[in-house]
Amino acid sequence: MLAKADPSQKLYTRMRLWEFSDQYVVEPSDGSSGSCLAISRVNGNMTLLDEVPNATGRAPKIQTIFGVVGILKLLAGSYLFVITERECAGSYLGHPIFKVLKLKVFPCDLSVKNSPEEQKKMESEFSSMLKVAEKTPGLYFSYDVNITLSAQRLNDLGDESRLLPLWRQAEPRFLWNNYMLEVLIDNKLDHYMLPVIQGSFQNFQSAVGKDTIDVTLIARRCTRRTGTRMWRRGADPDGYVANFVESEQIVHINGYTASYVQVRGSIPLLWEQIVDLTYKPKFDIVKPEEASRVAERHFLDLRKKYGNVLAVDLVNKHGGEGRLCEKYAAAVQNILSDDMRYVHFDFHRICGHIHFERLSILYDQIEDFLVKNRYYLLNENGEKIEEQIGIVRTNCIDCLDRTNVTQSMIGRKMLELQLQRLGVFDANKTISSYPSFDDCFKILWANHGDDISIQYSGTPALKGDFVRYGKRTTQGIINDGINALTRYYLNNFVDGTKQDAIDLMQGHYIVSVSRDMASKKPQGKVEAVASFRLALALIITGFVFAMMSLRKVRYDVWHLLFSLLWAGLSLAIGGFVKANGRVFCNRPRLHKPPY
Repeated sequence: MLAKADPSQKLYTRMRLWEFSDQYVVEPSDGSSGSCLAISRVNGNMTLLDEVPNATGRAPKIQTIFGVVGILKLLAGSYLFVITERECAGSYLGHPIFKVLKLKVFPCDLSVKNSPEEQKKMESEFSSMLKVAEKTPGLYFSYDVNITLSAQRLNDLGDESRLLPLWRQAEPRFLWNNYMLEVLIDNKLDHYMLPVIQGSFQNFQSAVGKDTIDVTLIARRCTRRTGTRMWRRGADPDGYVANFVESEQIVHINGYTASYVQVRGSIPLLWEQIVDLTYKPKFDIVKPEEASRVAERHFLDLRKKYGNVLAVDLVNKHGGEGRLCEKYAAAVQNILSDDMRYVHFDFHRICGHIHFERLSILYDQIEDFLVKNRYYLLNENGEKIEEQIGIVRTNCIDCLDRTNVTQSMIGRKMLELQLQRLGVFDANKTISSYPSFDDCFKILWANHGDDISIQYSGTPALKGDFVRYGKRTTQGIINDGINALTRYYLNNFVDGTKQDAIDLMQGHYIVSVSRDMASKKPQGKVEAVASFRLALALIITGFVFAMMSLRKVRYDVWHLLFSLLWAGLSLAIGGFVKANGRVFCNRPRLHKPPY
């Protein structure tokens, strides 16, 4: 079975954080005999201490923490991220996995008070974004095992690699706090460097006959092009795509361990969909002449990491989605081969909004690939007897709702193949043959889809009732409507600031005194006055006065003119807002898209 990391490199699992007036001191309190870590509250400098210093003056505040996530440097100050609350989410290959319940930021910014006023203002703006960062959903970690790697890749690690600290074993693209760990790496603080992933961790156990089946589903979100739904679409020039998530389904039974990995990710072209107050902004393909090169880079990277690739495209054939679909299909033509396949399945046309059982049509098209490329399997002695040599890559537009329904179908089919192989299921039995097991499996994938969706769009997944119950329900359709409207609000009025916070944490935007303190580009006339709240208030006020004047027309005909004037003012403001929709939205200010 898999070896743990070298005990000499073991992470501290519980610590006390002492808040002195001039420094924070992190003291291991899990029985370890390691040194304390002191972080200056003036500039974030770190030193190791043999013991906690004696307090002079006011008694320090003390609280328990469960991990140091990292340090983020801004213009003048540094900011310490720690885990103050956690819960055990289950186990991964026999080792406990924890979910972050509360992330807290401690400022090391006392030096800011000596900074120029403009720099103080900029520091305040940047640090306010960290309040958004504290609410980051779906963070998981382990003190004992590398959860950034799938079971197969973890098993393939050499003995020397397994003895390395967990952060050195970690897959950088799935390491959520990769950028924030850099300061700790520079200070060689291996015992404090806790690798964290963003994604999902779901687990259940269910009895089938005399056998107890343990099923785990893990999502690992890639940090290369991470962000919010409308501000991170498509690919970057290097082929890294938005909302790229690796999903691994693991089953333990009778000493055997089986794993199946699949991935999702945005259409690998340079495209965007900038919010402009319309319900569905238009799709823009940027630099269409680069499409083939970007797609080639993306799939070359996938093949290096996963082997053979089957790309399943679920978008519509017509409309704006149709243009993307056509460009995507054309872009991959030159790289198609026996090892690289592309399948288009018009989910909405074939399945509509209720007939998701028609996904069996898609399964018939891809079954040969799934069987040929197999899954990972260990026997009761921990010996590898099967290996997964290919991956299914699924996408729709958001890679959320249609994608999750499809991936759950693939996960179901692969689990059935595994359980038939291990003799748990007869050849004619399926998961649906066991109602209790079936219900648990549906909930597993529904929660998985909700977690991924919340991180990208801000709401649970649409169509989740089918994944959860196996059919569409009235309540599910109502929930979809509510979630769709919530997404509209978040996309237009919240996600710009959230995107800035993500870019800061991931190091996609590096704060620079010379750049950020330089004179800002003056705002245009529209931007200077653009306030959606003010515009909405004026529109409503105009219509209210128009209605009031209209009711008085019978007493004085002049009120008809006043009514028309107020209504005209409201319509004019509404038209102005519609024509300049983009500038009335909450947009990222740090890493702006080109438009």
